[in-house]
Amino acid sequence: MLRVDELTEEQVRALHDEHHMVSPIEQTPAWACYQASIEGREPWGWLGIYEDGQFLAYALAIAYHTHGYTYLNVAHGPCWVNKPDEQRETQAFAALRTFVHSRDKSVVFVRLAAWNASLTSPVLSTIAYDSTVVVDLHGGDEEILRRMSSRGRANVRKALRESPAECADETQRALRGFDEYYGVMVDTAQRDGFTPAPASTYASMLRELGPEHARLYVGRIDGVVSNWCLMTLNDNQAVYYYGCMSTAVRKLRAPDKLFYYAFCDLGRQGYDTLDMMGIGSPFCPQLNTLNQFKTKFAPKITTIAPARDLPVRSHFYAALVQAKALRAKLRTVLRTLKSQAK
Repeated sequence: MLRVDELTEEQVRALHDEHHMVSPIEQTPAWACYQASIEGREPWGWLGIYEDGQFLAYALAIAYHTHGYTYLNVAHGPCWVNKPDEQRETQAFAALRTFVHSRDKSVVFVRLAAWNASLTSPVLSTIAYDSTVVVDLHGGDEEILRRMSSRGRANVRKALRESPAECADETQRALRGFDEYYGVMVDTAQRDGFTPAPASTYASMLRELGPEHARLYVGRIDGVVSNWCLMTLNDNQAVYYYGCMSTAVRKLRAPDKLFYYAFCDLGRQGYDTLDMMGIGSPFCPQLNTLNQFKTKFAPKITTIAPARDLPVRSHFYAALVQAKALRAKLRTVLRTLKSQAK
């Protein structure tokens, strides 16, 4: 029989080491501290999943207080000792739902990584993906290049020959002030049609996680920031979290040069892999535009457990789903009326 127990941070560290687990940054004490610094969020607790006394997984749950309700985000978790089959995962989620509801009646749902769809629903918000590109950082600069696709090798070599960008790890410089970096994100958002997070989102992430868990790699042309990418680090794994590029340098191959620089620099420091954090697939066609750039850096696509919602208060959750559908329908009507008025 599966059960869920509350754990201390010390117990999680011991279990992590005992079972030689590799954890995503979002399932670490460092992430809990970082999330505690964000308004409307707070660490809800560490949870352990057991079967007949045998440890199976742990999870860090962060409470999100938003739009008048609360949900828990177990980002890229639970962290399993071994990948669960559908029956075990379903039983674990059922036990988790019972535990959460018994402890905190305000929680409407839990967002977590689910290999199987049982008991869960598609996420209400954000974009969930089930595919990514993981770059192997072993073997040195030439080996990293050799493992790319032929297109990737050609693009990187051309960037090394022709791009005027000078690349560096500017984490320490960014900690002293983020304004010059944020301007590039604003430019990217205007070009690509999205709303950028406040500058404090990126600055506080670097500050709260610290250089041990977050780095900012930057390209500069004639001394001016042309592009940058923010990487998170944990258990010798790196993840590409945020990135942007100035419109003025789009044809100067700065991204290829910067990513190759970051791959090589992290590889020399002993990091094993870099996850490019999500590409498009039949599960998530919204991200298909990322595929051409990201897939050239590795020979294969990696499948992961996508984020899904585990309803805890089912009637409340159903009302949220209905409200989302109504908002979508209203937006469609407004677009139609706007089009007819032209």
